[in-house]
Amino acid sequence: MVAPAEHAFAPYLKIIGKGPNMSRPFTQGEAQGAMRMIIAGDVEPEQLGAFLLLLRYRGETPEELAGFIEAAREAIGETLPPVTPDIDWPSYADRHRQQPWFILSALLLAQHGTRIFMHGIKGEGDGYAPTRPALKALGIEPCATMAAVAENLQSTGFAYMGLETFLPTVEALFGLRPVLGLRTLVNTFARAINPLLAPCQLQGVVHPPYRDAHQSVAKLLSQPSAIVFKGGGGEVQRNPLKVCRVAWTRDGQSGEENWPALLSDVTFDWRDEDLSPARIVAVWKGEILEPAVEAAIVGTSALALHAMGKAPTPSAADQMAQQMWSGRKI
Repeated sequence: MVAPAEHAFAPYLKIIGKGPNMSRPFTQGEAQGAMRMIIAGDVEPEQLGAFLLLLRYRGETPEELAGFIEAAREAIGETLPPVTPDIDWPSYADRHRQQPWFILSALLLAQHGTRIFMHGIKGEGDGYAPTRPALKALGIEPCATMAAVAENLQSTGFAYMGLETFLPTVEALFGLRPVLGLRTLVNTFARAINPLLAPCQLQGVVHPPYRDAHQSVAKLLSQPSAIVFKGGGGEVQRNPLKVCRVAWTRDGQSGEENWPALLSDVTFDWRDEDLSPARIVAVWKGEILEPAVEAAIVGTSALALHAMGKAPTPSAADQMAQQMWSGRKI
């Protein structure tokens, strides 16, 4: 009896699954090869589950994350639109229970000439505040094609596309959480894909250790400019009531800087907000005045301005963003 041939994905599992003494992390190239097979659907369900759980247990290295991202970008291929955004703005914290005020930061920047591409996945469950309902309340629908992305970037400076549209096999990995009972590597690397290769990349994370990992990934992938910080709900949203520690990468160099709190005598419970999307519209129109919320919008915009090099210092960025917010067109 002839033994069955070894599956082409099996060598990848051997690398990470041989035990504490013989297993090792993937090289960047190996990670790219493994993710290339996953995206192409060339793995068995048992292999995919083993792969995801082994890496979840051990944790991904920056080199592995960079390889996964390279495979994802490769899969996007030649579908890139003819217009390159200035900022890549991921929104993947689909289960957060905070208002996505950062959307107004993005629209404020777009109103002042910055082209922003936002991407993410669908939110789920009662009580959550995903991005898409807020965008819909503002009259913004997800783009169905890259041509639509280009048109929106040129006409309004802002475009949103769901991950399920440009990388459906990667989006499907999010759906495995109820089956596995855990988040997996997709929660980490999807937000860092930067699918349209914007020169400036913004990222918010929940857990501070991921800040350093994403900073390293940005250097490995030669990202021209990137910032990572602990954001509200894991989104690109600055908490103006606390010091914000920002890890930055710029032209191959990296470092950290602390942005001071914008408000010192204000309290606000971000986890007890009214999550109605109508509140997003009301704040934009000036019908609701809430100092902490407006400071979050301004502060987030300031981080982006500084990351793009449009403001030389954090204080100058905060001042510029405040002027933009005060003079916004509603």
